[in-house]
Amino acid sequence: MKAEDDREFDDLLYMLKETRGFDFTGYKRTTLMRRISRRLESLKLQDYGEYRDYLELEPEEFGRLFDSLLINVTSFFRDPPAWQTLREQIIPALLAGKPSGKAVRVWSAGCATGEEAYSLAMALAEELGHDAFRERVKIYATDLDEKALQVARAATYGERQLAELPPELRERYFEPADQGFAFRRDLRRQLIFGRNDLTRDAPNSRVDLLLARNTLMYFNAETQLSIVRRFHFALANPGYLFLGKAEMLLNHSDKFEPVDLRMRLFKKVHNDTGHRSPWISGHTLQNPGARVSELEHAALAAGPVAQIALDLSGHLALVNSRAEVLFNLSPRDVGRPFQDLEVSYRPVELRSVIEQVQVELRPVELREVVWHRPGAAEANVFDISVTPLQDPEASLVGVGISFYDITRYRRLRDDLEQANKELEHAYEELQSLNEELETTNEELQSTNEELETTNEELQSTNEELETMNEELQSTNDELQHINDTLNARSIELDLANDFLGSLVRSIGDAVMVLDGEHRVLVWSPGAADLWGLRSEEAVGKPLDSLDIGLPYEQVAPHLDGDLSDELTVDAVNRRGRPTRLTIQLTGLRAEGGSPQGVILVMNVEDNS
Repeated sequence: MKAEDDREFDDLLYMLKETRGFDFTGYKRTTLMRRISRRLESLKLQDYGEYRDYLELEPEEFGRLFDSLLINVTSFFRDPPAWQTLREQIIPALLAGKPSGKAVRVWSAGCATGEEAYSLAMALAEELGHDAFRERVKIYATDLDEKALQVARAATYGERQLAELPPELRERYFEPADQGFAFRRDLRRQLIFGRNDLTRDAPNSRVDLLLARNTLMYFNAETQLSIVRRFHFALANPGYLFLGKAEMLLNHSDKFEPVDLRMRLFKKVHNDTGHRSPWISGHTLQNPGARVSELEHAALAAGPVAQIALDLSGHLALVNSRAEVLFNLSPRDVGRPFQDLEVSYRPVELRSVIEQVQVELRPVELREVVWHRPGAAEANVFDISVTPLQDPEASLVGVGISFYDITRYRRLRDDLEQANKELEHAYEELQSLNEELETTNEELQSTNEELETTNEELQSTNEELETMNEELQSTNDELQHINDTLNARSIELDLANDFLGSLVRSIGDAVMVLDGEHRVLVWSPGAADLWGLRSEEAVGKPLDSLDIGLPYEQVAPHLDGDLSDELTVDAVNRRGRPTRLTIQLTGLRAEGGSPQGVILVMNVEDNS
């Protein structure tokens, strides 16, 4: 049965991906199942298959489902101690490393309804001053939920959202608006909100500070690893990462080092690959006919690495001296289609790789390509790097190809392997001791792995608890909103009842209101005094069933039809005394004019 449920659940996720473009396969499965099960309970459905059929019949349910899956729990300066550390340590260090006047780029990933993005804007504005903030800061805030982004773009929040904000910040940065309080328009222009799927879409680049608070915890381990790599690529050097209290980055020490682990503040670890193309950080090719300065040309031509560059049309645009010698090229080949040159397919097929780089806009590395050059005594071995060339606006202008000759290193490695084989014979006498040491090492390794597994389980449990805490907070917000609405309706009902009672007391000595079947709806204090029945004894009962001295048979013919009548009858009051009554009958009508009952106003005539 469980296998069948898993299959139906996978089919549901596939449907969401294919029909709505939301890929939830990277999210934690237990969290998704729990949130979707809530929708099944509310709709009285049995399984995921029924829910899938329901979605096909009721497209409006997609919106309600996404609102349930995309939990938008946030607030201004959430976790104040962490924000205090950010303001006191990270922001000053970030600005100190920036030359005066240079732009500061910030990315808030998973911004929800925007409170944390605006919190960051206030923190930077307090540090820089409003004028410098407008000139230097650009904040990119992204989320998967378009509905939440609309709220963030409006930048208008109610009293409840602003309750935890310090009064001085609220006074400086928010202005009264129709629906609450709006963030200052002159500072709001520095924030750009957009939709971004962290699992698929390209990240922002050259970011100085990245906030992703309580975002990673919703993804499984594999997806978390992919997103952390994107974050590492997005950050400048140095760059800072600010996570939520349930996120630790325990397995990513090669990419981030903690600045304050308890507050979840990390700094990017800069990894120098050693095989970077000079076009990545230097000047990029602007167009095939661009004039290269003599110094640049000389540096490129004398470089020890064979390098060539192609323009967007696939023609050879630049070639250095090393590449000319290695691939038998000449200056006359500049401008020729690359596919017509032998280097495009020898030593390795490069045309498909170039197309891949142009599409994906990321470098491709080809390792240990062996080339037997004609007439050469031995083969050469190359590492080949194919890199997209981009201008300062990140637009593609060409492709650079670098050939790193690693023949000597390959030969040294082979010699080393041979030497290792010879050394193995010398170590045979120590094998017994090595085995004992290996056994001890394996035991220690096993213990270490058990500790790591326990730690990961604790981390996973912590993330799950934090997720459930945010779900409960979201539910509490919904209940609070419903409670506010019910309180408002209760006040309106009390006012209406007070008004109705005042009206009834004002229009006559004794008033009865009957519905269409002559049951009592209203029994005024005057009617209670006249007939001796309290309101709770009369309301809801037919008039003819009440034990009062009103001659019902004389009144009944006048209770139906087009009511607007007056009659006088002899009755007996609650003291048993004969009383002459003048009864004014008026029809009770709905807003559309249809009759709903009758109003009887009874006045006792003066017998004196």
